[in-house]
Amino acid sequence: ILALIPARMGSSRFPGKPMANILGKPMIGHVYDNVKKNNLITEIAVATCDDEIYNYIESIGGRVVMTSDKHERASDRCAEALLLIEQENQIKYDIVVMVQGDEPMTHPDMITEAVMPMLKDPEILVTNLLGDIDSEEEFKDRNCIKVVCDLDGNALYFSREPIPTRKFGKVTMKKQVCIIPFTRDFLLEYTSLNPTPLEIAESIDMMRVLEYGFKVYMTPTKHSTHAVDTKEDLKLVEKLMKE
Repeated sequence: ILALIPARMGSSRFPGKPMANILGKPMIGHVYDNVKKNNLITEIAVATCDDEIYNYIESIGGRVVMTSDKHERASDRCAEALLLIEQENQIKYDIVVMVQGDEPMTHPDMITEAVMPMLKDPEILVTNLLGDIDSEEEFKDRNCIKVVCDLDGNALYFSREPIPTRKFGKVTMKKQVCIIPFTRDFLLEYTSLNPTPLEIAESIDMMRVLEYGFKVYMTPTKHSTHAVDTKEDLKLVEKLMKE
């Protein structure tokens, strides 16, 4: 199992985000250290196209891979890093876990939660963690990726808009937590597929999977987490982590 953390400085919503300071450490450092504590992981690396991130990860003794600066999707960046690491290590991985570099509240056990369904069922090609949305404010926040599922726990749709509707009564509000294991071969197949209309409209990697007719299995997490998309998120997350 290979864990990859895609990160780049050029975020449109928050430039330089991975190196933003949280409790005396760059955000990407928190993510790297937390993922490293998981005992299922064989190898961990950061995939980036920026010297600043590359140099920082090297300075803490971590593994980092320089990738193209042309990638639009984190999944595509991870696929390039996968092949580079496999070539260097002379190994073929079975599962690739993508952990977004803006998830500093990642708990090591969240990796296990995300991977276990794949270990139990070889038919599952990709999983996402499923988190609770606790406020109307987060439900309406476009940076929070909402998801609705079928009765078997597979994603029906992901959106930056509030879904499902609450017009006819209260519904359970769920969000995607960006810890995403792929089978190795499916990650490479994903990157061979052309981007899809809804993937582009929503700016969500997983829509490419759904639009080509594949399933995304959603597995609930017991851990509370909050991604950093804006400077306001950074203040909130720093407060939560301090507590």
